[in-house]
Amino acid sequence: MSMIGEYLRIAPSGLRRALEDPQWALEYVEQTQDSEDPYGRPPKDAMQFSTSKTWHMLGFLFTRLEFPVNVVYGEEPLAEDDWGYGPPRYLPAERVELAARELGRISYDDLIRGVSHTELAAAEIYPSRWDSPESLEWGRGYFKQLAHFFRTAAAAGDAILVWID
Repeated sequence: MSMIGEYLRIAPSGLRRALEDPQWALEYVEQTQDSEDPYGRPPKDAMQFSTSKTWHMLGFLFTRLEFPVNVVYGEEPLAEDDWGYGPPRYLPAERVELAARELGRISYDDLIRGVSHTELAAAEIYPSRWDSPESLEWGRGYFKQLAHFFRTAAAAGDAILVWID
């Protein structure tokens, strides 16, 4: 079974409801996932996004860079229920806006500068695929899409739910 980084944009009113009723939030997530093909919808319209298996790698790289917002794991607890591999968390709209701004200031090259594939292997970053310097390139497209997803969410004034599924 794979561990996948998952994101869902949600309006502030939806976030308030989700905080009051976490079961509603899970149902909302499932409905959105069922109704939205993440591969068939233009990114500017997507309400959901996945970093696939790159979440752990990206988390390691963002932490190393001392990125000011925890865009991989979220910052605030949403519920105690397990949504796959632990409970969901969220970023309120103002943190999404800060993350979007900061993501616009860095490149993927900034993120991987000075990191070797052996460092990822030694840190036991999931999944264990760090066998060559080229393996660092695996996260480039996901980083670019993540930055775009956050910019779109920030422009709409949305919060973001985050979980590992």
